[in-house]
Amino acid sequence: MSMSMGGSWAEFCAGSVRIPGKTSGTRGQRAAHGAAVEDRGQMALRTVCPYGNMTGRRRRAGRAARTRRQKHENSLRSASLRHLSQYIRLMKFLHQRGFTSTLLQPAVFTDTGRGLQTLRAIKPGHLVISLPESCLLTTLTVLNSYLGEYIKSWKPRLSPLLVLCVFLVCERHRGEASDWFPYVDLLPASYTCPVYFGDDVMDALPACVRRRGLEQREAVQEMFSSNQDFFRSLQPVLNQSTEDVLTYEAFRWAWCSVNTRSVFMSHRPSSFLSGPDRFALAPFLDLLNHRADVQVEASFNDATRCYEIRSVCGTRRFHQAFINYGCHDNQRLLLEYGFICSDNPHSVVYVDVDLLCDVLKADRSLDQKIKFLRENNFLQNLTISSEGPSWRLLTALRLFSLPQTMYHQWKTVLLGQTLCEEKEQWIVGTAKILCQRLLRDTFTALDKISNLLQQSEQPIREQLEVVMSLRQEERCILGRCLEVLDESLKQTDELLPCQQDADAVS
Repeated sequence: MSMSMGGSWAEFCAGSVRIPGKTSGTRGQRAAHGAAVEDRGQMALRTVCPYGNMTGRRRRAGRAARTRRQKHENSLRSASLRHLSQYIRLMKFLHQRGFTSTLLQPAVFTDTGRGLQTLRAIKPGHLVISLPESCLLTTLTVLNSYLGEYIKSWKPRLSPLLVLCVFLVCERHRGEASDWFPYVDLLPASYTCPVYFGDDVMDALPACVRRRGLEQREAVQEMFSSNQDFFRSLQPVLNQSTEDVLTYEAFRWAWCSVNTRSVFMSHRPSSFLSGPDRFALAPFLDLLNHRADVQVEASFNDATRCYEIRSVCGTRRFHQAFINYGCHDNQRLLLEYGFICSDNPHSVVYVDVDLLCDVLKADRSLDQKIKFLRENNFLQNLTISSEGPSWRLLTALRLFSLPQTMYHQWKTVLLGQTLCEEKEQWIVGTAKILCQRLLRDTFTALDKISNLLQQSEQPIREQLEVVMSLRQEERCILGRCLEVLDESLKQTDELLPCQQDADAVS
């Protein structure tokens, strides 16, 4: 995630510049295996791979690559934030609630922005952090607060996500009078999740992310508009009108705060709430950033009554401590967390069904094939990586290569049956067309982003920079994939006979 930090690096090291709140975004409902928190200060990836410098298939990093990475790591700098009043207040707040760890300190890093730095080496298998239950902000916290009686008496029952959002808005409104002020004061002022994007930024996203981003934005708007009566019932606890406090902008901020920063933690069902309750906001712990090659174990320990993160590989002294949110590509990281990750081995480009239909519109049996693929759950996760088209995409294209008269073979193709060489060559050629179309769209989007950046100010620039980074990575992936497909076509010298049919796509 990109972060605007006014002032020079020397001023940061001297402590004379106030670090702004982080600006990354989206969902916090983690997988139960413990891909625990959001990356508050994750920098937006700036892809430096030009289209003309593609390398084909990924290879295991050799000695030279490892040396370059070591030099890069040695060049990274950090500055402690622990002396700043906001962090002093946060640590005092946590110590009063039983948190005593001295292993980590908040710091700002040149590559990721805000994060946590180790003060001692963390050995493999050792705890990174253990945050007491009393430090966690959960629905139980809200039910036991001044909002509790209003939530408990409201019908129909409210969702856990909604009550956490409302509590955050109210606590921010109360300012220093809030018990949770030391934590709320350090939350980002805004986020770079799609729910924050205007139409211009949304239009610059790849089609699949744009569609899901619009759905996300509409879902938040619906949650806000459908709970106006409940908001008005809270007037007795507010010193301003509910319309001035519980605004859409405030609610959107709270929604992103919960969905990007919470850890996965199952709670016992409450008779006062509706739906699964799996959110917990974890002050200080949520400063940990994501890295794709890091392994951790994270969960709530019922014996110690603490939320614990344990390192699998360890971390050196004075280095940034990272966690891993799971095997997510950058499109999902942007949608769910508002940042993208450099050197992400899971990065892919998605092929939208609309693009497939447009490229294959000459096929007279296209509608039947799309229907067949949808019924067999084969239209999701059609992707392209730098190593080539995914197995699912190639399998779908194999089905498209068959005429309607060969309907009896459609199912066997989905089960992995390969076809004659001529059809396999058509499949590779069609995949190449898809790559070219996606690449054309990527270049168009990058041109649009470049123009928008010249006319935009913060925080719109931060949003555009994240989307630009995603598009730059997409350009690299598609360029590499085209090289792989060209090489594959060159190797197909002799074609086996293949039955022709007027229905087959040429």
